[in-house]
Amino acid sequence: MDYMAFYMFAAVCLVLLSGFPVAFTLAGTSLGFALLGYYLEVFDDAFLMAIPNRLYGLMMNETLIAVPLFIFMGVMLEKARVAEHLLESMASLFGRMPGGLGISVTLVGMLLAASTGIVGATVVTMGLLALPSMMKRGYDPCISTGTICASGTLGQIIPPSIVLILLGDVLSSAYQQAQLDMGIFSPETISVGDLFAGALIPGLLLVGLYLAYLIGIAIIQPQRMPSLAPKAKDDIPEKSIGQLLKSLLPPLFLIVSVLGSIIGGIATPTEAASVGAMGAILLAAIQKELNLSTVKNVAQDTTRVTSMVFLILIGASVFSLVFRGFEGDELVHELLSDLPGGVFGAMLVVMLVMFLLGFVLDFIEITFVVVPIVGPVLLAMGLDPIWLGIMIAINLQTSFLTPPFGFALFYLRGVAPKSISTKQIYRGVMPFIVIQLIALATIAYWPELVTWLPGIIYS
Repeated sequence: MDYMAFYMFAAVCLVLLSGFPVAFTLAGTSLGFALLGYYLEVFDDAFLMAIPNRLYGLMMNETLIAVPLFIFMGVMLEKARVAEHLLESMASLFGRMPGGLGISVTLVGMLLAASTGIVGATVVTMGLLALPSMMKRGYDPCISTGTICASGTLGQIIPPSIVLILLGDVLSSAYQQAQLDMGIFSPETISVGDLFAGALIPGLLLVGLYLAYLIGIAIIQPQRMPSLAPKAKDDIPEKSIGQLLKSLLPPLFLIVSVLGSIIGGIATPTEAASVGAMGAILLAAIQKELNLSTVKNVAQDTTRVTSMVFLILIGASVFSLVFRGFEGDELVHELLSDLPGGVFGAMLVVMLVMFLLGFVLDFIEITFVVVPIVGPVLLAMGLDPIWLGIMIAINLQTSFLTPPFGFALFYLRGVAPKSISTKQIYRGVMPFIVIQLIALATIAYWPELVTWLPGIIYS
């Protein structure tokens, strides 16, 4: 009976592997174990009485209002064909040099990450637009697919990121709980803006490592990323400075407006998200892609994704209450505290578990289920909450690339031609998984890469 909380967690993972919807799996399995625990007299049903208050707290959480607004912003920019215009501009700048198309895809992925933050839309769009061009010009299929998958997942770490918004809310609660457990009854808080500021340098570091890898391959193995033949250079039309600025300036202005207002303390994430949503509408109008059909499709997609996120959040809230009712939080605290190596050992085990869970679970599930369990324990050991949040975010980003269940792999497989095998996609992402682990180790060794900028801005 002492390990009922872990049995419940294992049961949730098994049901998820069967393909049952995540939200109903979390809530249904938790309620089933709660009834079993009540029958065995090892569970206090008072925890279930707290469910209405927990759901009311979710409804009144102003930070979470930013989620549907940022989703709306990303979907609207996707419909406005921003990715297509950016890719054309970057290809005209870099496409003629060795590895130029790979560099273009990575830079466009970075810009889309900072403007849309939706991984699925970015990977699918880049797969449809860039992959045929890369294959036509003789690029190695592994390099092509790996670059598109990896650059498409940058939306997980580069703000404004949905995962950072969700992590900010979960970590804020975990940080306050950790301080209360330590006897601090006027706890400090962290905000989504703190995580956004902390994620900027690691996000740019990750982009730099991607580019360094691609440039290195272009130099060492130029046959895998060939430069264009003289006749083929005509396939990439040159653009004037005015045309380049027309493609680049609007999304850059939107990025600066949204991120600058949050990091500068001018607006809350929710207010900045509303500015971003309105800016996306204006950008679609400028691109002449705004019409009634577009607005209808964007509204439907936004509602669908938002409903999924919040249903999972409700299911995870039920799970966390039942987990706590079985004293799972105390069990986790004991297990992590008894690990050799102290804080380092506990952090290493948590990161390893999250990495392995990323093979089978989505980032939303890990954020809502695992982080509330381990977060208070790690923060009570003295870890910086912003640094911990960014470490978790990069780890969750890796889950999009890890075979066999990485979502970015599924997205690209759905739009890639049949001539590209699933094995080639898996092989293509392996170097980028290693790069992300290197970035994770670098940030673990130099926490200042995360904490320096928030300290400067909010000091």
